[in-house]
Amino acid sequence: MQFQNTLAFAQQLDAQDELRSYRNEFHFPKWEGKQVIYFTGNSLGLQPKLAQSYVDGIMNDWKELGVEGHFHSDKPWWDYHERLAAPLAKIVGAHAEEVSVMNTLSVNLHLLLVSFYRPTKTRFKILCEEKAFPSDQYLLQSQVRFHGLDPKEAIVEVKKREGEHFWRTEDILSKIGELGDGLALVLIGGVNYYNGQVFDMESITKAGKAAGAMVGWDLAHAAGNIALELHDWDVDFAAWCSYKYMNSGPGNASGVFINKKHLGKDDIPRFEGWWGTKKETRFLMKPVFEPMATADAWQISNPPVLALAPYLASLQLFEAVGMDALIAKRNQIVAYLEFILHGIAQEVKGSFEIITPKERGCQLSVLLHGHGRPLFDYLMQHGVLADWREPNVIRLAPVPFYCSYEDMFRFGQILKDGILLQND
Repeated sequence: MQFQNTLAFAQQLDAQDELRSYRNEFHFPKWEGKQVIYFTGNSLGLQPKLAQSYVDGIMNDWKELGVEGHFHSDKPWWDYHERLAAPLAKIVGAHAEEVSVMNTLSVNLHLLLVSFYRPTKTRFKILCEEKAFPSDQYLLQSQVRFHGLDPKEAIVEVKKREGEHFWRTEDILSKIGELGDGLALVLIGGVNYYNGQVFDMESITKAGKAAGAMVGWDLAHAAGNIALELHDWDVDFAAWCSYKYMNSGPGNASGVFINKKHLGKDDIPRFEGWWGTKKETRFLMKPVFEPMATADAWQISNPPVLALAPYLASLQLFEAVGMDALIAKRNQIVAYLEFILHGIAQEVKGSFEIITPKERGCQLSVLLHGHGRPLFDYLMQHGVLADWREPNVIRLAPVPFYCSYEDMFRFGQILKDGILLQND
């Protein structure tokens, strides 16, 4: 398609957009009485309008039924989390029994490493990306220390090449081959939070498995954003938050994937609690843990249904639309944003660089050469909600559920005005 940086063309794209009505399914913050241009769905997704009714349903059941809501409400609380498994399985490419929802992201990664990081004297190395998200760095360091190992010896980071802003798949595969029998675990963010790069998860998983290592993925920026086939790729485990592209609300519950081949085992190392024991005999209060035959075996406590309610509401929208349609619009709207950025740079002789490679999802990370925080502040003061990362990167995530092509055009005009003002 031959793009044009005009309001009429952007509105034409919106008129042709099969998902345009879903914008009305979300609440937007307002700036001067108008909806903001919302580029921070990679940090916190907008609230689905449906979410309030799902939360109210639980509050009403609690009010009317008290403890009986566990079994006699419209959506009984004791198995509420099970309603999320099937729609989530479609999003991450899994079987429903391989998916559960519990806790929050870093907590789940810690719990999963109890099972899947089992270092020995010779096989104890962990491979991750350079400058992973801080929580991943901290959890890997603390897990290694917990096993009496030195993080400097056990954790191996794959670096970007000098002068490049992205990782090369061949460098990751080469490092896996180099570590060989010493590699215990590969754990990488499926989509990098800083530059928006989508890693070749299939190839990396295949190489890690061939080396005899466990392979897991932090999918915080991937779930609901890109196509995933966790089961078919033979991934051992994964976890993701639900409040970014999944639109479930701030700090909300995390999803986990555990490959079917690890399920139904009594002897797998795991921190255990009452809610992971067999549902059929749970209330017999047996003294010995009998694991669920699903990923629910990793559940420790009963799920917080008030937190799961908006997640379930959001998943109804994913069910209605499907990932294929979301990805198709994502590809076009991100390409249009990229076109506008390049066009504005030429118009104002601006010096900024898109550091996100072509392997990407919703996010474009823009490195501002010659511009700093004042330009970002100008955008924020004129109704653009974007994200700033030191030293001088703006992250822009046009989420296909609720961002419009007119948003992209309007953003370009605000960006141009901000640069021209700074250049005066």
